[in-house]
Amino acid sequence: MKILGALTLFIMFCFNASAKSQATLPDEFSKYISSVNYGKLGNNEAQVRYTKVSDNILKVSVSFNLKEAIRQDDWQVNITPAFLPDFNWAPHLTPTDEHIIAQHVFRSPALVVSSAEKQLSVIPDLELMKKGNPVDWYMDMDAVGNTLTLGMSQSNVKEHVLFVRKPGAVYPSGKIEFGFYILVSDKKEDLFDPWRNVLSFLWKNQGVKEYKTTLPKRKIIEKYPEHTYNWAFNTWKESVWQEFELNGKKVGAPVFIVNTTQSPNYPGKVNEREFRSVWNQAWFSSLRSAQGLYRYAKRVNNNELLGYALKTKELALTFPQKQGFFPGLIGTEMHQVDIEGKKYNRSKGWETYYFGNSNRNPYTWNARVAPYHILDMSFTANQMLLWYSELENDQRLLDYSVSYADALIKKQTADGFFPGWLSLDKLEPMDFLNQSPESAMSVSFLLNLYQITKNEAYRQSALKAMNAIIDRIIMTGQWEDFETYWSCSRYGSDNLVGKKALRNNQFKQNTLSIYWTAEALLNCYKITGESKFLKYGERTIDELLMYQASWQPPYIYVKALGGFGVMNVDGEWNDSRQSLFAELIIQYGEVLKRKEYTQRGLAALSASFEMMYCPENPETKEQWEKVWTFFGKEDFGFMMENYGHGGVTGSDGIGIGEFTIYDWGNGAASEAYNRIMDHFGKKFILKK
Repeated sequence: MKILGALTLFIMFCFNASAKSQATLPDEFSKYISSVNYGKLGNNEAQVRYTKVSDNILKVSVSFNLKEAIRQDDWQVNITPAFLPDFNWAPHLTPTDEHIIAQHVFRSPALVVSSAEKQLSVIPDLELMKKGNPVDWYMDMDAVGNTLTLGMSQSNVKEHVLFVRKPGAVYPSGKIEFGFYILVSDKKEDLFDPWRNVLSFLWKNQGVKEYKTTLPKRKIIEKYPEHTYNWAFNTWKESVWQEFELNGKKVGAPVFIVNTTQSPNYPGKVNEREFRSVWNQAWFSSLRSAQGLYRYAKRVNNNELLGYALKTKELALTFPQKQGFFPGLIGTEMHQVDIEGKKYNRSKGWETYYFGNSNRNPYTWNARVAPYHILDMSFTANQMLLWYSELENDQRLLDYSVSYADALIKKQTADGFFPGWLSLDKLEPMDFLNQSPESAMSVSFLLNLYQITKNEAYRQSALKAMNAIIDRIIMTGQWEDFETYWSCSRYGSDNLVGKKALRNNQFKQNTLSIYWTAEALLNCYKITGESKFLKYGERTIDELLMYQASWQPPYIYVKALGGFGVMNVDGEWNDSRQSLFAELIIQYGEVLKRKEYTQRGLAALSASFEMMYCPENPETKEQWEKVWTFFGKEDFGFMMENYGHGGVTGSDGIGIGEFTIYDWGNGAASEAYNRIMDHFGKKFILKK
């Protein structure tokens, strides 16, 4: 016992010696930090303790002992780097002094700055945040003033979605705690990939613990596709499944979007949210979802479901090609009907069909006249190749893809990029995104086609485009694509396209183009074996992972670990894109032998089903029922594409939506599960 007691004292001494606290900034951090200024709460000075966790990690603890409640709108800590950064990164834009990065978007929260020689990162103390705080936390990045700010303030949503301070914060009497970590480095590999240390820190300290709690859900994950397909092809079939005749063939697909008014349990009249349509593009892809249905139907030997999948494939093949190029959707005419003095949106039926393109573009909201989008065509053609190579050797799929590829490579410009959009009449490049990371999708498509045909022209074109993206996009973080400016978050579409937000030294960014680039880089590495592509791929996937939830905040009322946000000017949690991202993250984990990536990928897969209304998601189910009181078992499988989109959540259901996009929700998530099941197996999905 004496020996055990002495050993315990020795261990305690060693821990205290290595994690010694002090009231002043340790000298070894002063070459990275010029000053740290702590504000007062009322007349109360901050009590600050610095604890050295390791040679490059410092824990900062801030507290106040208030004798009485304090009313104060804003409290700040301001950190000034001891160097002039040429690189800045924050998870959300704050384009003016009025704006803040509200805790609502603290998915993997950090402020990161670096120069050619030094890097400094600041991470809020998430353990303190998990306890709950009387006033919300926030961050801010002022690149012009070279200041990193953490603070406490209530917030309001301004624009879609940016945050500003809100007056009225109250701090109760007693102890108020605040804290953060400082990470520093001068290593070349950290300067090249500024997020690796941050992600590793967050996953080790938060993610791993939460990841272990996802195992029970992954054990029953096959229940979610069951709900999905029962919902789409049984209880909601009348609203979801669209079947009609084209060119003498029966074709069909789940409709683009349905809302709660189309529930069999809804007591009122149906009011369709958008024009009735079926999409095949980079966002909403009926062909992608149908592959998941095909895999599932084969696995469970269900010929009825297999028939639905095959009809969707037939529909995709009916999209007419014009010199190789083709539209991204088929829609119907809409009109309003008057019922008892109220107007309701309804379709005129599939006999009024027309082909068109996504109306999420800079030119028109009218899908009928929207231009061809190269990104959408490359994504769809790539899905055809995946179907051809993994499901059925249907020669029509390959022929369709070759016809498009031959037209595509002729549009490649001398600098290596593919244009953004092509005019309907002359098939000429238009004005926006002609040098963007959207080209990465064409890289993956052309490389996949090269593997099938061995046509060297496709390989050369793809590598030329990939090198252009490396040279122009990756290191500056110019992740601009159609969704960045021309979907629901249109902030900056009038003055930021191609430009940085000066105060933040950052572009408005979207995660889709980061994903396409990371995917293309991995494909380039696999085909060429060149380490350059893997090196840039790792950096790119890490930037993507900075938008993934690495913890479970107390103010997010559904399970969030592994879920993704959309961009640095929006508010979503658990967005459906995580089902698209999951396997790629796993693939990087396999190639780099990095367990963290594998766990993050599986967490993304689990999160892909988190918004589904069903008994397996009790927290989410409760939120749905607080908003849509008529929901019942017939609605199991209904799934909104994300949570907290508007920048606000609440225990009373605030943050829950009102529609399902099958191809960007339950159908897409089910496709990801079925694909990963086929590629890796159930045992892999249950990895600890």
